[in-house]
Amino acid sequence: MPSSPAPRPRLGDATRGRLLFGGDYNPEQWPEEVWAEDAALMRQAGVTTATVGVFSWSTIEPRPGAREFAWLDRVMDLLHDHGVGVVLATPTASPPPWLGARHPETLPRAEDGTVVTYGSRQQFCPSSPVYRRYATALTEDVAARYADHPALLMWHVNNEYSTHCWCDTTAAHFRRWLADRHGTVDALNTAWGTAFWSQRYDDWSEVLPPRRAQYIRNPAQALDFRRFTSDALLECYLAERDIVARHTPHIPVTTNFMPLWSGLDGWRWARHEDVVSVDSYPDPADPVGGAARHALTADLTRGQAANRPWFLMEQAAGAVNWRAVNRPKPRGMNRLHSLQAVARGADAVCYFQWRQSRQGAEKYHSAMLPHAGPDSRSHAEIRQIGAELARLGPDISGTEVAAEVAVLHDWPSWWAADGEARPSALVTYEQLLTAWHRALWEENLTTTLAHPGADLTGYRLVVAPCPHLLTDTALRALTRYVASGGHLVCGFFSGVVDQDDRIHAGGMAAGLRRLLGIDTLHTWWPLGEGETVHCDDGTTGTLWSEELTAATGTETVTAYRGGELDGLPAVLRNGRAWYVSTLPEPAALRGLLRRVAAAAGATPVLDSLPTGVEAVRRGPALFLLNHGPAEADVPLPAPHTDVLTGEEHARTLRLERYGVAVLRPTGAAE
Repeated sequence: MPSSPAPRPRLGDATRGRLLFGGDYNPEQWPEEVWAEDAALMRQAGVTTATVGVFSWSTIEPRPGAREFAWLDRVMDLLHDHGVGVVLATPTASPPPWLGARHPETLPRAEDGTVVTYGSRQQFCPSSPVYRRYATALTEDVAARYADHPALLMWHVNNEYSTHCWCDTTAAHFRRWLADRHGTVDALNTAWGTAFWSQRYDDWSEVLPPRRAQYIRNPAQALDFRRFTSDALLECYLAERDIVARHTPHIPVTTNFMPLWSGLDGWRWARHEDVVSVDSYPDPADPVGGAARHALTADLTRGQAANRPWFLMEQAAGAVNWRAVNRPKPRGMNRLHSLQAVARGADAVCYFQWRQSRQGAEKYHSAMLPHAGPDSRSHAEIRQIGAELARLGPDISGTEVAAEVAVLHDWPSWWAADGEARPSALVTYEQLLTAWHRALWEENLTTTLAHPGADLTGYRLVVAPCPHLLTDTALRALTRYVASGGHLVCGFFSGVVDQDDRIHAGGMAAGLRRLLGIDTLHTWWPLGEGETVHCDDGTTGTLWSEELTAATGTETVTAYRGGELDGLPAVLRNGRAWYVSTLPEPAALRGLLRRVAAAAGATPVLDSLPTGVEAVRRGPALFLLNHGPAEADVPLPAPHTDVLTGEEHARTLRLERYGVAVLRPTGAAE
């Protein structure tokens, strides 16, 4: 009987009981005499890890087949000598100009056929066999050279996979993918509904990606192309991951997701990562909204990591360079965002990047060591964060965040919900997910994002903001969950289409209608810009409404008042399953979720928190984080001691603006 494969290493194999701290380091941008200063300053700042080589392809391979590793050898040795571990990247995210010049077939093409040329980054066609051959050859040599280097802590494959392509090579790859998925051309025609607009295909050779067309493109074709693109990029990742894993089976492998990005199916990808990592850039100009978004990113990443600790691969020490107006972080906010990530499960807090670039497209993007140098205010805050993470590491590293609430999220549902020719262009999937998660966050209900088909039995409450595309597997999971005693709240425009973007008979999957207590969904009534609907409890709804009738025995919790839908249900309750056919105003949505959570036995971390203050429990610690611009007094249920300062607090703790406290009950064992 064959033996089971050895388990892959996890983040804990790299952290070794610490909270990792560091960032991207790009020494190839600097004269070598700067490197020693960098290493010394890293040690002073408490840096434990540096991500090296992300964009170094042209430095390692300045011409086809060349290998110049001497500079990287010296960097690896230098960092190791200063106690800094290396997350070593496969530098394949940004091919050098010579690849595009000599092999233009590796360059991606846009939907209209325009060639996306070199001169920036990520200018590769994921389906190109030439790109893959050069990328894997380089990865092979990097892995072989540094497999035994003592500085090697983790592998970082590529960077922010995000390239889409519509070229002929991609078209051929897409056809192969479709044949694997659907089997025959006839089955493809059925799945895509090609009888509409005379789109029937007679041969695989006729099938193309959804390129620029005269009018609206086939939505099922577009949905499959989104799936295919995610899988094509995943093939690139797996090819490189398998190489480094073969050379170093004991070293964990990751690649960094962009925060809540629609381009990759993150659930599918996360299964192939030893460590799930993400980049997160909350907006300093909107402190509370940015914090809510940062929390959503953390809760999603923790869900992808199966509720294990995760890696914050990138954040900004100050301003970014890609918003219309790039605000810096005021004093304390960088520390606040870093510790918020730790509170929600991060065991590694890193930045883009260590030293701020003086040239190139990101020279105005902040860094741990800014243009102002080591005596700057922002670098002093970096040193403070490094010291505090070192203090927290032994108690916090490896611990979990307990969440009683799951928020359902699915990428194919996102792709289908946001397709062309929908009832309302004002409604977006991301907008709904953000609004529902923020309402839970403001109620201090700790959440984890979960796949709709996952085992949900460990959660007291499940919230489904917009399961627009609902598979049979997911519907069975929700039905089992409610039948076993769980509480479900489902948002509008849900269960509308199947996996091929085909509308269910009746406008909603029959099983979901039964679960939610809906007799007939007559029609959707999307709302215009700024338009609202009124409800009989005095609240209003925005964006959407629906004309529906409740099944016998279903309670109408709230009804529409006035207008075309007067007296019809706005919020329904069928036992433990709720349906909300509009987007309630923020206070009403919070009130609804508070009510259902209480019935489900899901309790806030702390009651009566000031606006903008977040409370999260992780392991033995209670994190209090003030995202507001003014001081806040936080009531405590019992005396606590701040682990960071040693200060004891009896019944009230005053947090400065953007302040953080990490508490343990006074007298608890250290």
